[in-house]
Amino acid sequence: MAPDERGIVSLTSVLKLAQTYLGEDDLKRIREAYRFSDIAHLGQTRKSGEPYISHPTAVAETCANWKLDTESLMAALLHDVMEDSGATKQELKEQFGVQVAELVDGLSKLDKLEYASREVAQAESFRKMLLAMARDVRVILIKLADRLHNMRTLGAMEPSKAKRIATETLEIYAPIASRLGLYKLYRELQDLAFKAAHPMRYRVLHKALMAARGNRREVLGRILDTVRKNLPEAGIEAEVFGREKTLYGVFRKMREKKCSFSDVLDIYGFRVVVQSIPQCYLTLGVLHSTFKPIPGRFKDFVGLPKVNGYQSLHTAVVGPFGTPVEFQIRTREMARTAEEGIAAHWLYKAEKETFTDLQKRTHQWLQSLLEIGQQTSDSLEFIENVKVDLFPDAVYVFTPKGQIRALPRGATIIDYAYSIHTDVGDQTIAAKLNGQNVPLRQELRSGDVVEIITDPASRPNPAWLSFAKTGKARAEIRHYLRTITSQESIELGKRLLEQSLAAMRIDAASLDPGVMERGARDTGAHSMAQLYQDIGLGKSLAPVAARTIALQLASKPAAAMLLPRMAPILIHGNEGSAVTYPPCCNPLPGDAVTGHLRGGHGLVVHRQDCTQARHQRSRDAERWVDVEWSEEVSGQFRCELELLVVESRGALARVAAQLAKADANIVHLSLEENPQDTASMRFAIQVRDRQHLALVMRELRKLSDVRRIVRK
Repeated sequence: MAPDERGIVSLTSVLKLAQTYLGEDDLKRIREAYRFSDIAHLGQTRKSGEPYISHPTAVAETCANWKLDTESLMAALLHDVMEDSGATKQELKEQFGVQVAELVDGLSKLDKLEYASREVAQAESFRKMLLAMARDVRVILIKLADRLHNMRTLGAMEPSKAKRIATETLEIYAPIASRLGLYKLYRELQDLAFKAAHPMRYRVLHKALMAARGNRREVLGRILDTVRKNLPEAGIEAEVFGREKTLYGVFRKMREKKCSFSDVLDIYGFRVVVQSIPQCYLTLGVLHSTFKPIPGRFKDFVGLPKVNGYQSLHTAVVGPFGTPVEFQIRTREMARTAEEGIAAHWLYKAEKETFTDLQKRTHQWLQSLLEIGQQTSDSLEFIENVKVDLFPDAVYVFTPKGQIRALPRGATIIDYAYSIHTDVGDQTIAAKLNGQNVPLRQELRSGDVVEIITDPASRPNPAWLSFAKTGKARAEIRHYLRTITSQESIELGKRLLEQSLAAMRIDAASLDPGVMERGARDTGAHSMAQLYQDIGLGKSLAPVAARTIALQLASKPAAAMLLPRMAPILIHGNEGSAVTYPPCCNPLPGDAVTGHLRGGHGLVVHRQDCTQARHQRSRDAERWVDVEWSEEVSGQFRCELELLVVESRGALARVAAQLAKADANIVHLSLEENPQDTASMRFAIQVRDRQHLALVMRELRKLSDVRRIVRK
């Protein structure tokens, strides 16, 4: 690198790096892009007073250090011309080709459009950039190089703007760098952002770190000498380096652990680079025999790589004078991936090449961004979903066939289901974790074996949003609720209104659409579609809407006042969330039922003998309608049983086996010991109807352990 005396990078520096891997024709195209950018930015300066062209040149230099291709270097030089000089995408396409134009367009902000707030505008810019990145990873690599130079020159900005940019870097750009395996960049972005966002804390910690470095130099020197002596004696050729936590890493650990600087003992550590994977494990053995390992501090990211492809063995040992010291053990290839990440793997050329594991994982993540973007219309919601998936920590779980899947820490069963496929997530009804039935909100831990149980008739539950953690799961659930649920509610509302009108001897199909629209507006709805949806969700009452529409008919001005009893609404079991079955009585097909039009919840079906239903009906009788089960009902319905069982070894297993034999799926169970050697077992199961429940109870009564069965 050859910056001038002011630290400004010149085109010569870029070309010097580029010529080590590009041909003369490529260098000529880069010069042309530079000239175009130089003219476009003529007369423009940065906040620091430097000519503006110095910024795109510095960005191109970073990309050349990563050995990105010709189009990437050209796009880096041109990345601000559309935004700052009025150059159009068509101009760039004609002069530099489609690829360069697409890259520059993906990098350009959307400042020329008007949004409700700066936050929405910024979110929309992120959205465009991330979706462009999902199509071509070079977009984000250039953007990260752009952000790096902006962070290095942040001192010229006013403090409030600098703090905003630094916070944005910590929340979005640094995690993306980590997700792509660019650890060197990740660490620098974090420390630069920490310095700008918390200048006082940065200075205090920097001073403390300098003092600690001097105090521990002797101890660390002894450890380094010991390791460099013992490894060759064991026949291991290795390079050993001292490494230090970043200031932001120290600060984050203090904040997470709620401890002081003096309590953060593992500020220093060592990196050991060996020739092969077997030598990684041999080195681990030498270190553990030389120093006392600290229990619970060993992590094997070689056998189970991180989502971004990072591989290393991590261990912590007790050094001289009781000083905890961390070691990272890796091969040269792992070290290269850890520093350069996806930039070293040319993912965007992978159409003609074989994908590495890192490329596959990154490709899957980029595709998930596209899916989230397609399912999420709100930019702020999109960015929040992406932030969730950028958390660097992950758990590694297994499919029943032994395949490994990585999910963010805190992910639940439902997140796992959606990570397999959208249809699997949508149709999930239950799950087994390590062979045991668990609720869908169960958090996953590394090593868990997860089995998903689906039903084609099942649909997403709005309650899942309260425990879904990944952006993909949340986006898919919200998309379903916004589209399918809306459609179901409209269809249900139309049925309810037509039945109400039919009960008044009015044929809805024969009515003038204008009469229907006027009636809808009289109810407070903007259109018939909204009225149907409001009725389906229970926000409006079909009998009231029918009366209102009837008043529009000159020939029947009093029809709405004489409302005969309506025919019952038929329940088919596949209406989705427009019809719900409450836990107070868990109605089953075959039960005598009644319907409650509960505001915002659509039609709620209760058993007629439900105590809670009787109590509610006494308060709002006008919201209750007659309902009946259709002759053909599909789906699985929840039911709760309480069993009094003699306590004996294997009793629970025998009951569970009998339920499985009767084809009843266990959703939840609880146990409670009773006096006289008995226990109460409470099962929540899924059955098809009352006949299926009767079969289940007959099977359970065959067990000698079971004294009593009660449907709750």
